[in-house]
Amino acid sequence: MTPKVVVVMPAYNAGRTLRMTYEQLPKDSVNLVILVDDGSTDQTLEVARELKLEIFVHDRNYGYGANQKTCYAEALKAGADIVVMVHPDYQYDPTLLPQIIEPIVKGDADLVLGSRLMGGSAVRQGMPWWKYLGNRSLTWLENLVFGLSLSEFHTGYRAFRREVLDTVNYAMNSDGFVFDQQIIAQVVAARFRIAEIAVPVRYFPEASSASFVDSVGYGLRILLLLARFALYRSGLYRSRRFQSLSARYSRLAPGDDRPQ
Repeated sequence: MTPKVVVVMPAYNAGRTLRMTYEQLPKDSVNLVILVDDGSTDQTLEVARELKLEIFVHDRNYGYGANQKTCYAEALKAGADIVVMVHPDYQYDPTLLPQIIEPIVKGDADLVLGSRLMGGSAVRQGMPWWKYLGNRSLTWLENLVFGLSLSEFHTGYRAFRREVLDTVNYAMNSDGFVFDQQIIAQVVAARFRIAEIAVPVRYFPEASSASFVDSVGYGLRILLLLARFALYRSGLYRSRRFQSLSARYSRLAPGDDRPQ
């Protein structure tokens, strides 16, 4: 049976790039496109309505992680078998969607990451040198802690098998940018399979990009996450965040369906 593929777009002030992103999506590979607007103050909603997307609107700017939580919840409600996050800022190539879902369709992976560092030079494509060095350093640490050998963890181009989002407790994660790494830690803790494909990246004024100060704060939060994950793996730290929902519910008393 052909899986239902739902694209989710976490949007914030993406009015100038949303149309370009949507028009390059391979429509024959996508069943539904959901856009969650996180309190935009530009023309994002107007463009989304013109494109006849499925739209959900936050009443204010809650943050990138909060946006993803709504994206995934609505995609699961819509019956998605595969959920693909595509940033509407046109930084990642939308035409590569068939390639990013292929390992999941074939049954070879549960989460696929689109890596900017897997092929070619991200710096030549416009990635700031300080961001490149930070990315490489954090990726090295994450591979060490998670026991993996991926080229990049810090990508916003991702495809999930439905079972992943049904299992990990992503609702407990941060409303900020560190959400991206928290959900990967949850995927690793639940022993799902992760694959990656090479994707080119575009850097231009309209594309979203964190400042140096924001990136430093993001890096520090990742270091704290890795320390907690290492302690969790060693049995020295207990965390509901790293427990799968199925594991938590299995410990409830009969007739009690509330999380502990």
